[in-house]
Amino acid sequence: MALENRDYMREPPPPPRARGRARAAGAGGAQRRVFARPRPGSVTSWLIFLNVFVYVMDPLLAYWGFYHQAFRSGNTIYVVKFFEYWGCYSPLLAVKYAQFWRFITFQFLHANFDHLVFNVIALLLFGPMVELYLTARQYLVFYLLSGAGGAAVFTIIRATGLTAGTELVGASAGIFGVLVAAAMIAPDAIVMVFGFFPMRIRAAAWGFIVYAVFQILFRGKNAGGEAAHVGGAIVGFLLMRFPGVLERIAWLGKRAPPF
Repeated sequence: MALENRDYMREPPPPPRARGRARAAGAGGAQRRVFARPRPGSVTSWLIFLNVFVYVMDPLLAYWGFYHQAFRSGNTIYVVKFFEYWGCYSPLLAVKYAQFWRFITFQFLHANFDHLVFNVIALLLFGPMVELYLTARQYLVFYLLSGAGGAAVFTIIRATGLTAGTELVGASAGIFGVLVAAAMIAPDAIVMVFGFFPMRIRAAAWGFIVYAVFQILFRGKNAGGEAAHVGGAIVGFLLMRFPGVLERIAWLGKRAPPF
């Protein structure tokens, strides 16, 4: 997706407890710059960096001989990469064997280059808006919880037999939470879906969610990934709908500082 008109830059109303840069930005021009691209050192910038870093380093480590396992099938040698093995989300490993870190780490792994590029573009477009609307700390918690919610819904729907996948990778569950948040912040802002079709963010978000549900019900090729998308969207909506809950989680139950 690419943004065409950023009419959401007309200073959207902050949530009840919004602080930090969202309040300090003040002038519309300052907000335009933040919305247009992630600022150096922002949470969005770090998320993009980590996604790209893991994608590049995993095959490099395997090339240097640092991998989990290698095995031969016929004339082909398959290598199970280190980050891929220890970071992917598997209901069996994450739930039954209590490897709970997988609810987070799978969000920084990607199946292929196109998968990575699409998610990075989505973060570039919508991440700065949501990060400014919340605070950096709340936004990080929001993003990771949305992704973890995607893994949880993937587990539930997989148990029903609607999906056949056994593992989950990708940032898109958390990004669906970010997309829903952007649609709640600025529903009438215009995006170019796939670079061609202008749509309001709210309509685009609903379109992607309906498509995900359709793929799940009819057992599409990526039904497991779409289940995670739906989970991320649900958690993102709930956290935006109840900002006090997000704030308490972000500050571990303590009262946030008054700045």
